[in-house]
Amino acid sequence: MASSMVTLSQSPTPPQPNLAFRRLRGQRSPAEFAAAVRRAAREIGERVSCDARYVGRVEAGEIRCPNYAYERVFLHMFPGRTLTDLGFAPRASVRGRRARPASETEGTYEPYDTQDTQDPDETYDNYEESDVLRRAFMTGGGATVAAASLGPLGLAVDATAAGRPVRRAGTGEAGALEEAVRRIRLLDDRHGADGLYRRAAAPLRAAYALLDAGATRQTTADRLHSGAGELAISVGWLAHDSGRFDDARSHYAEALATARVTGDDALEAHAFCNTAFLARDAGRPREAVRAAQAAQRVARPLGSPRLMSLLALREAGGWAGLADRTGCEQALARAQAFFERGLSDADPEWMSFYGEAELEGLEAQCWSTLGDWRRAARHAGRAADLQDPHFTRNIALYTAELADDLARGGHPDESAAAGLRVLDLLGEVQSSRIQTMLAGTARVLLPHRRASGVSAFLERHASTPRTA
Repeated sequence: MASSMVTLSQSPTPPQPNLAFRRLRGQRSPAEFAAAVRRAAREIGERVSCDARYVGRVEAGEIRCPNYAYERVFLHMFPGRTLTDLGFAPRASVRGRRARPASETEGTYEPYDTQDTQDPDETYDNYEESDVLRRAFMTGGGATVAAASLGPLGLAVDATAAGRPVRRAGTGEAGALEEAVRRIRLLDDRHGADGLYRRAAAPLRAAYALLDAGATRQTTADRLHSGAGELAISVGWLAHDSGRFDDARSHYAEALATARVTGDDALEAHAFCNTAFLARDAGRPREAVRAAQAAQRVARPLGSPRLMSLLALREAGGWAGLADRTGCEQALARAQAFFERGLSDADPEWMSFYGEAELEGLEAQCWSTLGDWRRAARHAGRAADLQDPHFTRNIALYTAELADDLARGGHPDESAAAGLRVLDLLGEVQSSRIQTMLAGTARVLLPHRRASGVSAFLERHASTPRTA
């Protein structure tokens, strides 16, 4: 009898129906709603195999918390809502937890404890966990983190570790993750994105594997989440700058989801900042404005005028894409006013690139989009002159902007001279963005091939190999 009583007391809690999610489905059938989920996934570059059965499992409460891929899709479908609003349990309450005897002290384990990988009463949707999360396992300590395939990036995955028991991360892993972010940014500043993007995917997978493993302390868990989000943004930027817009959108969405899961306003502002930039480049200027404005709302309490300046520039770029000169000028004025307040201890580490040169360069892009070539060329020239020599990629970018503005403004000889300076830098810099800009400039200069220096630029440009 005692035995049966113990068994009864430890029996799994029956799942509670997810009524909030059922209300969101509305009048649609489970199959129709599943089709809407798959469409939403495609919009943000995700792949989920949602069907009526999956919808039924969610509504029945069998899936207490979706995996990260589904989380991004659901938050995209229902903007402004959290997972809790959608009827799901907080991730920390279901991740890797096991039903424990009533006598066990509450709070013994950390929020991301991995004593067991599956809760007996949890049907958490692991079988479709995204590639970012599920193809990396970390064991031991810093030795694995410092592994081979990405040596200089400082964070990689030991393939032989797959399938081994997962060990919770400590400060060494958190530090390696933060260092990987810094190194990727440094290499991008010097050499551009094209040669880095594929290599950077491995540390990103490792970062999310660390999140899955959990951490020895809450402070370490917070560092891991922040570092993984920043790394997702850095890898997203490499995709963005090398023309892989769908990949970039997915990585930025990953970072945004990570920020919202942990309530990290600084990370959320950064993710929105890059999302706005991507939307502008992808020809979605209204989305760029909305994302930039969202970033400013989140960033305002952070106390960094330089961050607010950059976000105002992101908004200005969106207004320029909408051909709204007034909106663009107002945002540019705010950007300048915030910039003039100077540096602050609250400025994010990732903003090391943002100085007067970047301010001038982004303003040049706004005027170029509005077709004011003279103004655009003036600002692009200032940007190139002001840029720190360390930022080789940005010098090439601003000079390419200058060449294009001069060509479209009726100064082919000056444009060709600037274009030749960019070609001189392409031995050090690999950026599809810059190559695309130069190709556009070359097309504009073709009718002026007899002008001084133009033929030399066109011939050299034609003989320059494109980055794969």
